[in-house]
Amino acid sequence: MTEAPTTILVSGATGNVGRPLVDRLLAGGHRVRALTRDPARAHLPEGTELLRGNLADTASLADAFTGVTAAHLISFGDDYAPLTNGEEILELARAAGVRRVTVLKGDLEKTDLDRAVEAGGLDHTCLAPVEFMSNALEWADQVRDGGVVRDGFAGTRSAVVHDADIAAVAATALTTDGHAGREYWLTGPEALTAPERVAVLADVLGRDVRFVELTRDEVVRRWRDQGFSEDDIEFFVMVRTNPPEAGYTPLPTVQEVTGRPARTFAQWVRENAGAFGGA
Repeated sequence: MTEAPTTILVSGATGNVGRPLVDRLLAGGHRVRALTRDPARAHLPEGTELLRGNLADTASLADAFTGVTAAHLISFGDDYAPLTNGEEILELARAAGVRRVTVLKGDLEKTDLDRAVEAGGLDHTCLAPVEFMSNALEWADQVRDGGVVRDGFAGTRSAVVHDADIAAVAATALTTDGHAGREYWLTGPEALTAPERVAVLADVLGRDVRFVELTRDEVVRRWRDQGFSEDDIEFFVMVRTNPPEAGYTPLPTVQEVTGRPARTFAQWVRENAGAFGGA
């Protein structure tokens, strides 16, 4: 059953999942309060209520949940560090009368927010997406500048998921019954290696794009140069060398929850061709 229109808080509202979630909720007739660090640069649709704030900063959330009946939360903050103020966030949400939350997970391990939500007495749904299709944007400069993608772990398959499909599941869980207490692993319809994704890019863009494999040491060095911590790098290596089964197994969750098939990587490339120098 779909509930009557409500005010829904969307944290991370300018992110890869938050932005399409805002669009989807507004299209469904709901009022949206968008939590963002910089409202002036948010560029969200007309009708969105913008609120300056950051989940990692409890003091900035004093008014975030007022009048809100449902909220989309993310379990990580700056630089993808797990949130450590989960109890404080849930206390504010409960005091304001929030009844339902979704939590976008960013790690295999439970964070302070995950544990607080599970124990907090609210209807909650955890969203556990595998690799985002939008991660391919990391290749955009290489594709535009030379048509050669240099990356590692060429044999690792990933059931990459469209960011908008994650948002669609979140919107469904926030606005309809039957999702409380569930953890949804979210994948796309195909498990693709990096060279296979590059081949899709080439096909959709209609030009030659090649994949050149880097060694593990070369990839690790690149991550260090990009400023990732040793813990981050250890996690990155783990998910590429020993990923969880759900990471490389296409699941029907998106269709089961939303009623629509999960989008393919080719669809994502067509939507984002401009970033790679396409039309």
